[in-house]
Amino acid sequence: MDEVLKFIGNRTVFFVASVDGDKPRVRPFGLAIPYQGKIYFTTGNEKDVYKQLIANPNVEICAMGLDNQWIRVSGKAVFEDNMVIKNAAFAEYPELKNIYSSPDDPKLTTFYLADGEATIFSMLAPPRKFKI
Repeated sequence: MDEVLKFIGNRTVFFVASVDGDKPRVRPFGLAIPYQGKIYFTTGNEKDVYKQLIANPNVEICAMGLDNQWIRVSGKAVFEDNMVIKNAAFAEYPELKNIYSSPDDPKLTTFYLADGEATIFSMLAPPRKFKI
């Protein structure tokens, strides 16, 4: 998981793709929180990404790293109301208070990736795969 977090760690912009009907939708995220062997994310339950992931939990994340490397992480979004993650998100990203009143704001939700796989690609080396 450490290698995956190098690409999508806290305060690094990465892109999350979901499906809206039969159309892909991609948007930037900026917070990935490791906890109990999983990678967690936060979003609002009023946002389109939440609605899309509820309807179709398949998600893919992509980020560019250094040295001509990039990563793709895929899996299924599993939503849960995890206060540990919400508190960690507010501690790491205080700007969240501009969107949500507090970590226990009912609009804020958390999810992690299940049944996931990450692949690190390079122009100079073969791909490396990881289960997450």
